[in-house]
Amino acid sequence: MSIAVNTQGVEQARTLIRDGKVDRNDRGDWSKDRPSAEDEDVFISDNGWDAYAKWHLGIDESADPRTKKAYSFPYGDFVVVHRAGVIAAESRAGEYKHGEIEKAAKELLTLIDDGR
Repeated sequence: MSIAVNTQGVEQARTLIRDGKVDRNDRGDWSKDRPSAEDEDVFISDNGWDAYAKWHLGIDESADPRTKKAYSFPYGDFVVVHRAGVIAAESRAGEYKHGEIEKAAKELLTLIDDGR
């Protein structure tokens, strides 16, 4: 399993941040604020797998792209980017040695913080 940067996810995050669609609250608990499995299922049913994929910074290109297993490092709630989600993605990417994803998350945090 090799996790790569999901360039479509990073680009969508950049666009949302530039458009001001950001929850800057980093004091929240991302594990509680992130979409539940049920929320994900509803989103996929309503919007499709391509839209779901764009809400993640990581992709396992060896996995079936029509499964949740293919996507990792979520950063938002299907509406806005959550600063706490990007922080969590950066931290986990660093912990598991996914340097390119960690770098992408750091760049997104800079964009978020520069827009304050």
